Amino acid sequence: MSTDREEREEFTGYSRRGFMQFIGVSAGVVGTTLLSQPLLRDLQAAQGVSVMSDASATRILLRVNSRQYDLLVEPRWSLLYVLREIIGLAGTKIGCDRGECGACTVLIDDIPRYSCMTLAVEAENAEITTVEGLMKGEELGDVQSAFVEEDAFQCGYCTSGQIMAVEGMLRKTPSPEPEEIQKGCSGNLCRCGAYQNIFAAAEKASRHKK
Repeated sequence: MSTDREEREEFTGYSRRGFMQFIGVSAGVVGTTLLSQPLLRDLQAAQGVSVMSDASATRILLRVNSRQYDLLVEPRWSLLYVLREIIGLAGTKIGCDRGECGACTVLIDDIPRYSCMTLAVEAENAEITTVEGLMKGEELGDVQSAFVEEDAFQCGYCTSGQIMAVEGMLRKTPSPEPEEIQKGCSGNLCRCGAYQNIFAAAEKASRHKK
């Protein structure tokens, strides 16, 4: 005879053991190679989770930080999601997730773009640069170093997006005027209000790059 707990678990479609097994295995396969995708879909389907079929998924090639990734993605996935959860580049931050704060800024063909508002499939055949891609081996890039030297952050959550906005601006305008720096950073919000130091870091980075 089933207990009240077993009846409740059967009613919801999950057992405690099944749920924990699903969570444990799913955590191990998120962000791994294409070979794990069928396994993940089978696990989700077994637990009653709505998933897209293989026919609805799209294979794309993304070039990120000069490295090419062969990925199977759902058309609705944002570039932000793919960068963080599939490829594993967590330097790009999730902020508002609706194209307002700029924390998720990356460069697409050297142009700053909100990755939360860009579908991964839209970025195929483009050169994508994230904050990790500005490193010179183990050394910080010019803009990253300038942000450290000018103390251009407080909590730091928006910093990677700010850095990418400045990097994109300097690739277009190597010697910007103060007004151009402010305009170049205008799409990125800093709740801590460190704008003066951010502008100073952008100006110093422009000198480093000369």
